[in-house]
Amino acid sequence: MNYGQLADGTTIDSYTLTNRNGMTAKVITYGAIITELWVPDRKGQLADVVLGFENLQGYLGESPYFGAIIGRVANRIAAGKFTLDGKEYNLATNDGPHSLHGGAKGFDKVVWQAEPLQVSNGAALQLKYLSPDGEEGYPGNLKVTVVYTLTNENELKIEYTAQTDKATPVNLTNHSYWNLDASATILDHQLRLLAEHFTPVDETLIPTGVIAPVAGTPMDFTTPMPIGSRLDQLKGNPGGYDHNYVLTDKKNPLKLAARARGPISGRVLEIWTTEPGVQFYSGNFLDGSITGKYGRVYEKHAAFCLETQHFPDAVHHPNFPSIILRPGETLMSTTVHRFLSD
Repeated sequence: MNYGQLADGTTIDSYTLTNRNGMTAKVITYGAIITELWVPDRKGQLADVVLGFENLQGYLGESPYFGAIIGRVANRIAAGKFTLDGKEYNLATNDGPHSLHGGAKGFDKVVWQAEPLQVSNGAALQLKYLSPDGEEGYPGNLKVTVVYTLTNENELKIEYTAQTDKATPVNLTNHSYWNLDASATILDHQLRLLAEHFTPVDETLIPTGVIAPVAGTPMDFTTPMPIGSRLDQLKGNPGGYDHNYVLTDKKNPLKLAARARGPISGRVLEIWTTEPGVQFYSGNFLDGSITGKYGRVYEKHAAFCLETQHFPDAVHHPNFPSIILRPGETLMSTTVHRFLSD
């Protein structure tokens, strides 16, 4: 389905994935963005649980990465530069002095080539993008494939693969904003994070390099807690959470990272991933300036993000898992969003 056109005439398409339970996901080729995700509640009533815009023009404007694939490098790179194999690379600084989410034109702002896939257990869409050598300052021609699968078990599975012809940092994620009740705020959502450590940040949200325990701090979500229950205890933050959590399970390739529950609807979101970390963001920079789908004004804390990833600014911290991909290697990453209700 035609979703609109870019200024240069490029057509943007929209694809709809539906499973046998009536759950529906809509994805566009601009940014590989998930524009809608309809999920049943405890009574079987469907609601769209992701933030977004009514049309393409919204995503072309000042979108805070709603539903998009993020790359080459998700999250922040300090000072917009890094050194790899003795050579320094300079990136766009689009977050104060730092580079954020791939730079001025990351993977969220490019057009992906889409192809529906035949799968035995649901519906799937494959999206491909070739990031040319030097794009946004990064070395190497990087081939990226993302497959979205909506399974008949009410799972949205995202599978990432990437290959390069020069060594380059790569850290891919999806930036969906969740509100399981389709309500005004997520502060009453219950959240559990399967993480006993996190990476503290400085006042510009760059990790210090320390891996710190969450125990005894407002960062502790090892038992379910309302997202808004300890905001007043956070210090040196933009009014909420925007932190990388270090997942505890190191044994299982695909492990449970997070579990969130909407108290009104009973919808439950479990996130399983092969990634070592997850960025928990509580929608702090939403400020009422965006009107999204269905005429909803997105105020602060209107949604939360759980971005499965390698750690932020890993290129500057040798103690963090490496994000360097080299020729001959294939990056493979999987994240599963499992929807339940109670």
